[in-house]
Amino acid sequence: MNQPSWITLFNGKDLNDWTVKIRTHDLGENFANTFRVEDGLLKVRYDGYSSFDQQYGHIFFNTPFSYYLLKVEYRFVGDQCPGGEGWAIRNSGAMLHSQDPRTMLKDQDFPISIEGQFLGGNGKDKRSTCNLCTPGTHVVMTDSLFTPHCINSQSETYHGDQWVTAHFIVLGAEEVHHLVGKDTVISYYQPQIGGGNVAPVDSDVKIDGKLLESGYISLQSESHPIDFRKVALIDLSSSKDDRKKLEELVKKALK
Repeated sequence: MNQPSWITLFNGKDLNDWTVKIRTHDLGENFANTFRVEDGLLKVRYDGYSSFDQQYGHIFFNTPFSYYLLKVEYRFVGDQCPGGEGWAIRNSGAMLHSQDPRTMLKDQDFPISIEGQFLGGNGKDKRSTCNLCTPGTHVVMTDSLFTPHCINSQSETYHGDQWVTAHFIVLGAEEVHHLVGKDTVISYYQPQIGGGNVAPVDSDVKIDGKLLESGYISLQSESHPIDFRKVALIDLSSSKDDRKKLEELVKKALK
């Protein structure tokens, strides 16, 4: 088998393949240069904000995917933006199977999506990363519909400004696995639209019970500065009907 081919989503140079949507701002408006490329990194910064004021932001890669292995390398840096929520300290995430940003309302806080939540340690407490949060969605865990908004993973805590490598194995509407490095820290099944924790939202888009077979990938701006140095993906869709081949591709990619 040939070596799996990584598709680079963030090219280290510009954001030409990405679209910004920040709450209370029009689609495509990168308010206060929140998302920027410096030193080969995709940086989220708030030096142009007087107060965060719940201006939650997301930057979407312009191509949707269905079956894939996603790799994200991130680190939290600096201090939280004034006006950020207490829960948002060292908090960000990768939104998976997200709605098209063009269907988000101007004042909508989060896209309907499955969130791989990134949390940085505060220097003293246990604080797992690659957790699951569900803005406008539900998943199945242990054969039951999981309806709470967030659940912690089994990961270690990563304090300070260290780089962390996250992987997400996303298999359409079948199953999703979050990994820190090569270690699986949470798994769930049948991602679908449902529940709250996203507002306001277009009722024509939020069709509760609809399985999420594909969608967009976005990275969050939730008030704490964060850097991303690698965002890349292996498209597994050509092997989705051959589970053995798919598993071999993932295993080889994670070596």
